[in-house]
Amino acid sequence: MSQESIPPAIDYSRVFSQAIDRLHTEGRYRVFIDILRNKGAFPNARCFAGHNGPKPITVWCSNDYLSMGQHPDVIAAMEEALHDVGAGSGGTRNIGGNTHYHIDLEGELADLHGKEAALLFTSGYVSNEATLSTLARLFPGMIVFSDEMNHASMIAGIRHAGCEKRIFRHNDLAHLEQLLSQADPAAPKLIAFESVYSMDADIAPIAAICDLADKYNALTYLDEVHAVGMYGPRGGGVSERDGQAHRLTVIEGTLGKAFGVMGGYIAADRTVIDVIRSYAPGFIFTTSLSPVLVAGALASVKHLKASSVEREGQHAAAATLKAMMREAGLPVMGSTTHIVPLMVGDPVKAKKISDVLLAEYGVYVQPINYPTVPRGTERLRFTPGPTHDEAMMRDLVSALVEIWDRLDLRAAA
Repeated sequence: MSQESIPPAIDYSRVFSQAIDRLHTEGRYRVFIDILRNKGAFPNARCFAGHNGPKPITVWCSNDYLSMGQHPDVIAAMEEALHDVGAGSGGTRNIGGNTHYHIDLEGELADLHGKEAALLFTSGYVSNEATLSTLARLFPGMIVFSDEMNHASMIAGIRHAGCEKRIFRHNDLAHLEQLLSQADPAAPKLIAFESVYSMDADIAPIAAICDLADKYNALTYLDEVHAVGMYGPRGGGVSERDGQAHRLTVIEGTLGKAFGVMGGYIAADRTVIDVIRSYAPGFIFTTSLSPVLVAGALASVKHLKASSVEREGQHAAAATLKAMMREAGLPVMGSTTHIVPLMVGDPVKAKKISDVLLAEYGVYVQPINYPTVPRGTERLRFTPGPTHDEAMMRDLVSALVEIWDRLDLRAAA
């Protein structure tokens, strides 16, 4: 090979550096807080960033919506499992076997949603990606109809399936029906949507979507990750609250939010679960959840099936914080759910508010920027829970008002 034909060396480091520089320029560079929660005292925690030793802070953005990760029954169940079976699962369920904890939890989750069976995954992301991609690949010519605000894991699963997809405007039934009516009547169809959309804090019209699925002979896939544990008399989600769970083909949920531990799952008819168990690479080739985690989740699910105290406390806290923010003139977004989003509309300002809250007020809330939300709709997302009291809320609102005035955000609004 002549000297002239040798290709120039690629500066890989420069490309990596430029990618990070772009995030800084756009105000989208994410900083992960160095934190430890205080067992039994949530939302109190310790922050280790930017100062000597741990600093006390109050957490306002955890997805442990009901503080079940701190519940004595959950902790005791995990400790018992640890001393009973050890730390890990021993591999995939095909190789390491099903621990009895996994079987018990899947039974509880199937019962929670009124389904014949359930299947555990290592996370909600994996359960969405693995299930949607597998479902769509099973049907040649499948068309997936996906809400434009669906979570990244749902989008990844649909994309991985390599099937045709149609995106309908968020919660827009007329647009969804238009797309369904234009599709080949003989083509298999799947409507994929969420119950609670966590960034805008609104709820899907589940019954009406099921009506369209019936009319156009489509399967339905409902992501309830921000609703399980939180809604319905036993915590079965919005589909339980609205009496629609029996109409849905697949209900997907998480164990890492309201249930306070870790993992994801789906619930459906026994044959559907068997198909996903047998065909989904994201299930087959992944080490199963530790029995310790499963035991904690099992205790949490059982507790929230029987107790509404945590749900009622959480919803009351969310309503109180929304009212306080509105009264203070803060731009709290309309929300009928447990999530309280505060509009900022600029990534740099959202990050600045978050930084000031943490450094000066000991308040931790993460800014939510693109691509999680569209550009120009950057916000702070608060998740008050049953352990956030009114004194904490007053302190938070007072801090926000001071920062809004300091940064002249009212004038910019």
